[in-house]
Amino acid sequence: MKNEIDASNDAVHASNSAQSIEHIRHSLAHLLATATVSLYPDTLLTIGPAVENGFYYDMDFTAPLKDADLPVIEQKMRDILKEWTIASKKGSAPDAAHFLHKEVSVDEARAFFANNPYKLELIEDINAKGEKITLYTVGSGTAHEFTDLCRGGHADDMSTIDQNSFTITRVAGAYWRGDEKNKMLTRVYGLAFSTKDELKAYINQQEEAKKRDHRKLGKELKLFTISDLVGSGLPMFQPKGAHLRRTIEDYLWELHQDYGYERVWTPHLAKADLYVASGHGMHYLADMFSVHGGTSKEDFYVKPMSCPHHIQIFADNQFSYRDMPVRYFEAATVYRDEKTGQLGGLTRVRSITQDDGHLFCRMSQLTEEASIVVKIIKKFFSTMGMLDGYKVRLSLRDDNKETWLGTDEVWEIAEKGLIEVCKNENLPYFEGKGEAAFYGPKLDFMFKDAIGREHQLSTIQYDFNLPERFDLSYINEKGEKERPIMLHRAISGSIERFMAIMIEHFAGAFPVWMSPVQVKVVPIGERQFDFAHEVFATLKKADIRVEVDLSGDSLGKKIRNAKTDKIPYTLVIGDKEIENKTVTIESRTGNEGAVSVEDFIARIVSETKNRSL
Repeated sequence: MKNEIDASNDAVHASNSAQSIEHIRHSLAHLLATATVSLYPDTLLTIGPAVENGFYYDMDFTAPLKDADLPVIEQKMRDILKEWTIASKKGSAPDAAHFLHKEVSVDEARAFFANNPYKLELIEDINAKGEKITLYTVGSGTAHEFTDLCRGGHADDMSTIDQNSFTITRVAGAYWRGDEKNKMLTRVYGLAFSTKDELKAYINQQEEAKKRDHRKLGKELKLFTISDLVGSGLPMFQPKGAHLRRTIEDYLWELHQDYGYERVWTPHLAKADLYVASGHGMHYLADMFSVHGGTSKEDFYVKPMSCPHHIQIFADNQFSYRDMPVRYFEAATVYRDEKTGQLGGLTRVRSITQDDGHLFCRMSQLTEEASIVVKIIKKFFSTMGMLDGYKVRLSLRDDNKETWLGTDEVWEIAEKGLIEVCKNENLPYFEGKGEAAFYGPKLDFMFKDAIGREHQLSTIQYDFNLPERFDLSYINEKGEKERPIMLHRAISGSIERFMAIMIEHFAGAFPVWMSPVQVKVVPIGERQFDFAHEVFATLKKADIRVEVDLSGDSLGKKIRNAKTDKIPYTLVIGDKEIENKTVTIESRTGNEGAVSVEDFIARIVSETKNRSL
């Protein structure tokens, strides 16, 4: 086969670092397949793509693969990569470290993969679509020459890959082509980065992430509960979690009320007619919950989003241009029938509370209103300590006009307005052509947590579609009806997912203003109980969230318990503190000495008011 392969370079080259690492990961999937077949010759290969942070290959083994086999496969990968590199550099097989491709006929492909039913099925699919069939070979001229059915996108030179920049991590089951009716295959996963240091940093990050897992901390800190009797994806918040949730919601509202937003409330149910009118019924029906009235016998849908409801509130008013813009805010819980297998903790739920905001404004007001939302986003995430290193995707339409709703003129004004917002607000933005929603361009904000993981959270979306579908209007200066533009915006995304991110971002050790319990009062023994109660009552009166430990545990255990519960401050009370009317502070950083109760209250009040981190 090698003599028939076109010796030209790989047709797909990396145009930037992101593409380059993706091509490296894809190439390592080929290397994984090469090593595996070398060790287990009867293995049937299927597909092996690059994925986020690494790669995998789905294979059909004659005997089960064990975890102990993974280091053997990984070492074989390194041995083969070294073989290809040496052969290429010494000239004994100059093309060994490069991917060579050849376009073949259907019959040639069938003949080459005659003993692999998985590849034969792929070949028939490619042929049915009228696409070219290409084979890629690496290791040409060596003992481990390997050819695979592939579309391309590989590293330019395998010898440049750091041999310590990848590792094989785990195996999992995977149905052939994702269909549970098909055979279960073995999926072998690997991690891959540009350098050994990047791989090590990622592995360390993952280890730290396990310690911070919000499901683990949520249970330990008694923040939320998920009950099989209630249902998957329907979390319930215990008192401490409910406080954390309310604190976030209250802060979001505080940031909006000075900008002219008004709170609204909408029910959890609506008739199907509402979602037919909005168009959501055509796109989201499979993800919606339906309800049949036992008495009324009427059919309803559980609310999957709030925008159609807010539109009905707007439509019930006679607004003029003087009233514009109209701004609504609601912490609204919506419900979506997510697949059970995709649910997890608070990050993927079926009851989703959005800090939902919808604005109705004139085209001339869009840029200013979007700028206001950007200011709110910046303030919110600065308070959370997540503003460093954030980035923004400016999602624009592509050149296929048939997929976009609205006139070229409206789109041009809207897109230029968002570009102006990005520049005026000094946003670290990049353009995503073709990423716009069909109803308008948008900004998507990505923020990094304390251990460097990126989360897409805030969004600002222009909408020309819904005002048209619901025939919304206001009266302009000429006394004529004019169509408003709708602006959807969310700051935290969903409250549940944001809480999960915050639990992990702070590792459960929330800043004072967010912490469900700010202070634990710890008397050394029974002699100090009365004064401990007095301090507790004084703090409580000052609206400080405080608990008192009157257990018979030792002082050391009481302090350890408070630290395990991640309470910001523990106040130790002994005879000396009673005598001097003071408390001794044990903070997260250590013993801070004795202070008066009044001074301590002033400190907590200040930290809470300023939302100190």
